Amino acid sequence: MARISRRGFVKSSAAVAALGCSPLALLAKSSSEHKLFVGTSTGQGSKGIYSYTFDSTTGALKQTGLAAEADSPTFLAIAPNGKTLFTANEINRFEDKRSGAVSSYSVDRAAMKLTKINEVAAGGSGTCHVTVDHTGRCAFAANYGGGSASSFSVDPSGKLSDAVSFFQYTGSGPKPQQRGPRGHRVTVSPDNKYLFVNDLGLDEIHVYHLDAATAKLTPQDPPAWKAEPGSGPRSLLFHPNRKWAYCVNEVGSSVNVLDWDAKKGVFTTKQLISTVSTDNTGPSAPSDIVMDKKGQFCYVANRLAPNDFMVSFSISPADGKLTLMERTSCGGKTPRHIALDPTGKWLLVANQATDNLSVFARDSKTGKLANEGKDFPLSRPQCILFI
Repeated sequence: MARISRRGFVKSSAAVAALGCSPLALLAKSSSEHKLFVGTSTGQGSKGIYSYTFDSTTGALKQTGLAAEADSPTFLAIAPNGKTLFTANEINRFEDKRSGAVSSYSVDRAAMKLTKINEVAAGGSGTCHVTVDHTGRCAFAANYGGGSASSFSVDPSGKLSDAVSFFQYTGSGPKPQQRGPRGHRVTVSPDNKYLFVNDLGLDEIHVYHLDAATAKLTPQDPPAWKAEPGSGPRSLLFHPNRKWAYCVNEVGSSVNVLDWDAKKGVFTTKQLISTVSTDNTGPSAPSDIVMDKKGQFCYVANRLAPNDFMVSFSISPADGKLTLMERTSCGGKTPRHIALDPTGKWLLVANQATDNLSVFARDSKTGKLANEGKDFPLSRPQCILFI
């Protein structure tokens, strides 16, 4: 590393001071400024993926532009090296086929612009989720309308292959929302050996062995974790200790705490806790879950009026079980996706129905969220991705 002399430091400091700020001020500004992309549902004012900067000192969001024009990029994922971004294009037809799509983009971090590499058929309609494995060589998609899931190989340039593995599910659940299979989330295990597919329609999480060299998926034995009938498992999140997982159930308005046995490839249910009060009579559909880096608190977004709110839970360090802390404002209607900023001081909410992003201060010691947040307009926000 090149060394700078004391005289050189003084000269460079003086030059910066002449611009109206000190070197320490510049350092403070850069360390508090974070970059993110937001995916949207297009056709009602939005044009695709937007770029933002976020100030973790003030909680202010600033839109820096349209990063890429795209067709309903409702979920985003970024490769471990930060150079490639993947989108789930939640559409019903692609290249004259009844299919959604998955797209890959090269990331220009300085300009916060995206350049499309390629786009491929997801194999099923209504592609609502995409993720990438820990090596960056495999991508996966969940198709809600099609009731299916796919895997793709990713070459060194970030280009997606056609589907390597494809699974079409069949059957239904007991509730009206479960008239068929509904692929809703794809999640890679912490050790990169398994892929999980949350199926809201069949009340299951499908479990597959992952060959990271080829992106090929093979059903595990047993092939799925079974939720309670009518639960509708939607989202899945692992605890930092890699031993516990948390499944958000959209139809049943609940969260399952699961033990994960990585050697056997098996989930075991240890707790089921509701996101709504016992006297609730209104519609409810929780959507997403996030957790702080220490695994002490987690937050669930709950949707459908009058149940548009955030639910805060504390996590037992002994067994991972949840204790309800409070329900607070989400800042709008239909909170589709949530994210904690890199400092853990703020929770960001994408409120789909009210066309806004909301930012809430978070107390890292108590885990509590502020009752009021800051609002920033954006048409049909769907996914928040810090890079």
